[in-house]
Amino acid sequence: MSLFSKIKGCLAFIFYVLNTVFWTIPILVFSIVKLIPIGLFQKGCSHILDNCATGWISVNTVVESIFHPMRIHITGDQQFSEQEWYMVIANHQSWVDILILQRVFNRKIPFLKFFLKQELIFVPVLGLAWWALDFPFMRRYSSAELRKNPKLKGKDIEITRKACEKFKTKPVSIMNFVEGTRFTQAKHDKQQSTFKHLLKPKAGGMA
Repeated sequence: MSLFSKIKGCLAFIFYVLNTVFWTIPILVFSIVKLIPIGLFQKGCSHILDNCATGWISVNTVVESIFHPMRIHITGDQQFSEQEWYMVIANHQSWVDILILQRVFNRKIPFLKFFLKQELIFVPVLGLAWWALDFPFMRRYSSAELRKNPKLKGKDIEITRKACEKFKTKPVSIMNFVEGTRFTQAKHDKQQSTFKHLLKPKAGGMA
């Protein structure tokens, strides 16, 4: 990697961090205000928070176009609306996938949200921001936990349904990586996937 590429990478990282901090401040402020248990008030806060997140993505897109210009080829139906509900499914190659999907769908469909492990709510700053933006948190139980306590079976689905209750009245886009994990050649070989560049999809995640 050339010195110029390293400098570009460092500058891009700095701008991503500054942009994240800039938008996280109002998100955290309104997330605290959102704790006031008044339905109409909370709905208004959710609208403001989604707009903040959309602004964050817009600035990230500008940073990408300056430091990492790329051409994205889009095919198929592109008649979208921010007033509709969507499920966005994709294969998962790297952490860049989320940035690309956000860039492609920003201001075309409702702000993209995805399921997070319950433990991630304790991530400093970001955990509160994800909660404020109505990202659904879910608890996954291991096979060992289910064997030890069979009553936990189906509990993760119950928690997920409860997390998604608020999406009945407000348009939302749920994003899901159907492979359940990032692609690596080792995982591909272990699964003996019939797809050349994909892992086997997990229907349970979509369900």
